[in-house]
Amino acid sequence: MAKPLYRLQRFLRRAQLFLLFLGVAYIMAGSVLLLQRASLVVTQRGATSPPLPSLPSIPSPPRAVELGMPPVRVGGYGGRSSRIMARGQGYQPGSLLDNRTGARWLMSRNLEIRHLRRRWFHSLMTEKDMSQVERSTPRRNVPHKGSYIGCFLDNSKERALRGSVFTDFRKMTSTMCQDTCSASGYQFAGLEYGSECYCGNHITSLRVRDKECNLDCKGEKGSLCGGVGRLSVFTVEDMLPGQRRYRNVRYRGCFREPENSSSTSLVHVLQLNLTSQSCIEACMNKEFPLAMLRSPDCFCGYATPDFTLHEPAEEEHCSQSNTTEASLPSTLQHFYQVYQTPVQDSRCTEKNFLPEKSSSLVALSSFPGAGNTWVRHLIELATGYYTGSYYFDGTLYNRGFKGEKDYWKSGRTICVKTHESGRREIEMYDSVILLIRSPYRSLMAEFNRKCAGHLGYASDQHWKTKEWPEFVSSYASWWASHVLDWLRFGQRVLVVHFEELQTALVPRLRSIASFLNTTVTEDRLLCAESNQDGHFKRSGARQPTFDPFTPDMRGLIDGLIRAVDQALRDSNHTGLPLEYLPR
Repeated sequence: MAKPLYRLQRFLRRAQLFLLFLGVAYIMAGSVLLLQRASLVVTQRGATSPPLPSLPSIPSPPRAVELGMPPVRVGGYGGRSSRIMARGQGYQPGSLLDNRTGARWLMSRNLEIRHLRRRWFHSLMTEKDMSQVERSTPRRNVPHKGSYIGCFLDNSKERALRGSVFTDFRKMTSTMCQDTCSASGYQFAGLEYGSECYCGNHITSLRVRDKECNLDCKGEKGSLCGGVGRLSVFTVEDMLPGQRRYRNVRYRGCFREPENSSSTSLVHVLQLNLTSQSCIEACMNKEFPLAMLRSPDCFCGYATPDFTLHEPAEEEHCSQSNTTEASLPSTLQHFYQVYQTPVQDSRCTEKNFLPEKSSSLVALSSFPGAGNTWVRHLIELATGYYTGSYYFDGTLYNRGFKGEKDYWKSGRTICVKTHESGRREIEMYDSVILLIRSPYRSLMAEFNRKCAGHLGYASDQHWKTKEWPEFVSSYASWWASHVLDWLRFGQRVLVVHFEELQTALVPRLRSIASFLNTTVTEDRLLCAESNQDGHFKRSGARQPTFDPFTPDMRGLIDGLIRAVDQALRDSNHTGLPLEYLPR
């Protein structure tokens, strides 16, 4: 009896060791798999070409092999894009192209487009990537002579400083705020909530105890940036008149004096030895966005419904009236030379969430690179309400798009940004503002963003890599598919062309506000036009030193343009602007 028990005991001991060995092997195998997956993700996210110094790697666009499609040759763009071009001419709602077999190229459930959108979303630059790009940009190291004045009361209805407003929820510092206000021609810079910068030439509120300004700057720990309803105010660098150098001073043109001058509320400034520079500085000191010169008089004011600055006169009228006005007929003595000063028009800077939850969900949909952020900025200025987003872009939130962090279905924003175009995603919205931009400009803008962020530019070296032709071959068909899908599945569609917004901003903004069922004043529309650039416009018009589009690329894109133009006309919309269409 003892011998069988001994054998059983030995077997159980061996079984314990065996089970322990299996457990350890299982854990090790799981660890190896996790490491392999992590390395695969890093490999997929890395650039295929050696990274350029100080720039994040470019996310590789989806390749045809990954999508289960025949490889796309750089020299011959075919496949799905050619099917769009061949069938775009005959696209009609309810036609043969509307069925599942004939319109497979159109449906966003197509594996290629769905995968492409997914890859695009995951390729958005992270906050870490953006900070790397911004750190690589050389910044002016100018010592400030400004000094701290004190802590002042501030609220949304009675601002202590009523000039321009600048927000950065991540990197705000007192130096950044003073720099911004100085370049815009203001004498005072104020910081609030640790992230908001206000500029002005006059402090209009009461001073309080300094300890009430107790919040650190978001980008500079230990440096005070106001408090809740409290503004830390600094003077900016003091320079003698005539020595200041401002950004964004722009000559608007020669304009006839309005018939009812009192309705324009122009402020007359008397000056000896009047020059355009002294007139501009006088209007900046009075916090006006417009300086109007008619020798020997200087006027300051705003654009108004009676003085819109939409109908310029011949320049010779102003040159004559500003030289020998005493001997001129009275008809030639009423023309102004108008300058846009760096002062921000403050009539449309206050923004809020909708006071009541909206029952209608409106999309602001576009292909990436079509100017969605710029149009959101314009809508917020014109309506006074924040816009939301289907995604979350920390960079946009940090720069003042507060609706970016709000849940996109909350109903608190006036419209919601999206780049999606699947049928299921489209049918979640009650209506859509469909923003379209030339595919040539859209593709370049999106490639710039991928290489260098929202405000940067791709270098010539980027354009010469194989990433660019692969990007065009993948993304060009998405540009066409995006428009066609929204035309097909959208319930209520307002088509807006980016280029028309640039040339006729106020009428197009008025139609957008009407579509959003929002009442806006003419003054607010003109204010939006005055502040249209915002903080998310790439400086200058930097382009590659060579044409990045090859003949094969142009053949592909031109065919897609024709297909989209025909689809718009067949859907009772205005076709694409003539500048899109190939000659």
